[in-house]
Amino acid sequence: MIRKLQNMGPGALVSAAFIGPGTITTCTIAGATFGYSLLWALVFATLATMALQEMSARLGIVTGKGLGEVLKETFETSLLKWPLFAIILVALCVGNAAYEAGNIAGGAIGIQALFGEGDTVFTAAVLSISGIAGLLLYLGSYKQIEKLLIGLVLLMAISFISTFIIVRPDMIAFAKGLVIPAIAENSLLVIIALIGTTVVPYNLFLHASAAKTRWTTVEALPVAQQDTYIAVGLGGLITILVASTAAASLFGSGLTVTSAGDMARQIEPLFGSFSKAILGIGFFAAGLSSAIAAPLATGYVFAELTGIKGGITSYKFRAIMLVVIAIGLAVALTGIRPVEIILSAQFANGLLLPIIAAFLLVAMNNKTLLKKHINGKLSNAIGLFIVLLMVGLGIRMILKSTGYL
Repeated sequence: MIRKLQNMGPGALVSAAFIGPGTITTCTIAGATFGYSLLWALVFATLATMALQEMSARLGIVTGKGLGEVLKETFETSLLKWPLFAIILVALCVGNAAYEAGNIAGGAIGIQALFGEGDTVFTAAVLSISGIAGLLLYLGSYKQIEKLLIGLVLLMAISFISTFIIVRPDMIAFAKGLVIPAIAENSLLVIIALIGTTVVPYNLFLHASAAKTRWTTVEALPVAQQDTYIAVGLGGLITILVASTAAASLFGSGLTVTSAGDMARQIEPLFGSFSKAILGIGFFAAGLSSAIAAPLATGYVFAELTGIKGGITSYKFRAIMLVVIAIGLAVALTGIRPVEIILSAQFANGLLLPIIAAFLLVAMNNKTLLKKHINGKLSNAIGLFIVLLMVGLGIRMILKSTGYL
């Protein structure tokens, strides 16, 4: 198993992308507010992500094309082409630039947990994280980026497993939370948020593009599937551990928790500075990994939809990634919370999420594209169920962003 973890590939990019500060904050609030009762939602979200990401990787390997390229070719002569592309580019490119500020600031919170509070530490951390992400994406190859993200995912796993053990959770309540669906009072929006932070549209683009870069023959499909299940499964485990740690340490304590940073600060008097430091390392790894993955995903989407050639080594591709980081850095340093931009991105994502998932499902049944590697009945049934759920999620996100929910 250790060797399999060391040999993770594109699946690690997916895990690194969805385990960011926003996901950790959502899981922290879920555990602190509702205890172990919502863990089943994370189990479901992980399984749904596995199913969709496996399809995405299979599409990339069999066709040798990214999801954006397939989308572009499908709608090349359609009147829907530019409206659809505009929604995708706004939701993913502008939205990811806004989220990048949260990724950078979230990683900086982890550093503050290690070296102390204060504006000086925060500013230095923000600059360092932005610089590391920028240099790696500009100078590094795909393989180098992949290896670093694998390392960060493993670092997160070690950190959150350690804190989970330290806080000594109630294992009976933990087990029940995993397998018994329960919707506590006022928990529905949190449940939807837990699913929404795991099943995200830009990961479908990212995974297909990364898979076709890593593997070039259909003989690699079993390896790609194994990579997807292990990496996404590990990512799901990390989110479950974060929620469980918050449940064990903060649920019922009366402490107010509004972010993962609150848990890092409040866990110290309960379990000592050592556990706080380990948790800080986990937050730092989550912030840095997402600070790298979000610009990378943006670059792939923009390049594939606009026809930019050369992949990650092209100057245009690198410029797109650096712009995303620069926006995130600027917003993080000014202390401005990009609420309005994020709300706009949520609105667009509310439309985009089910559309992209439905398109992926249709593409996975195209014999011209995939030949004998099309979806089977079980995969289609699972995919259809997820798409219907995403329609509900999208409606909820639209209603919330427009103030009707």
